[in-house]
Amino acid sequence: MIRKKVLLTGGTGKIGTIFVKELLKENHILYVTTRNITSANIWLENNDFTKDNIILIESDFYSENAVDIIHRHINDDVDVIIHNARDVDTLRLDSDGKISSNQFQNELFIATVFPYLLTNKLIETNKKINDIIFISSMYGVVAPSPRLYENFVQQSPINYGIAKAAQIHLVKEMAIRYADLNIRVNSISYGGVEGRVSEDFKERYSELCPLKRMLSDNDLFPPIKMIIDNSKLLMTGENIKIDGGWTIW
Repeated sequence: MIRKKVLLTGGTGKIGTIFVKELLKENHILYVTTRNITSANIWLENNDFTKDNIILIESDFYSENAVDIIHRHINDDVDVIIHNARDVDTLRLDSDGKISSNQFQNELFIATVFPYLLTNKLIETNKKINDIIFISSMYGVVAPSPRLYENFVQQSPINYGIAKAAQIHLVKEMAIRYADLNIRVNSISYGGVEGRVSEDFKERYSELCPLKRMLSDNDLFPPIKMIIDNSKLLMTGENIKIDGGWTIW
């Protein structure tokens, strides 16, 4: 197994933490972004992570110098970039189930604009990159089913799926534009993940999903491993769907 350097945005959240655990098991070196270094250090302690293979980078993506801050912390090539950051505040609905213009723009910014700017900065400064992976969603492929929710209007923010759909197309654009640099760009669209939903929600989800269950934590890392462990895999511009078949009907 070849040890790689991985830049992971949004590494301290639920899904990011799973990625970190699995990447550390394989002895990769991680750059992990965080909005709050104090909280990130607590996250390290709570998960028994050491700083041997993790470099924390504090950066608020909405600040003007966010890209430069991340770039300054990376002194070498980056084999893999995993764009996984998100901002839950962009998805908070008002009493009418609506979101503001600022929330809509911020969701698109985090999903597409910032990853594009950050990637370009690293490429322009001659950082060698092999793989770029976007963590996307089945809702970038299909619209949500109202039958899944008890209160669809209050539980399904419209900007989420739109931003994920834009993200999947960005992958195609970047794959073309970076092909001459031998950089593969792909996305992984996950279905719903267990852990923060009620049993009633899980039952409704299972009824609508061909494989009859939500994703578990164990389902999340294998597609990333497949990409980064197979450097000769001739795949770029693809959206890999890990959703139990949700998007096939």
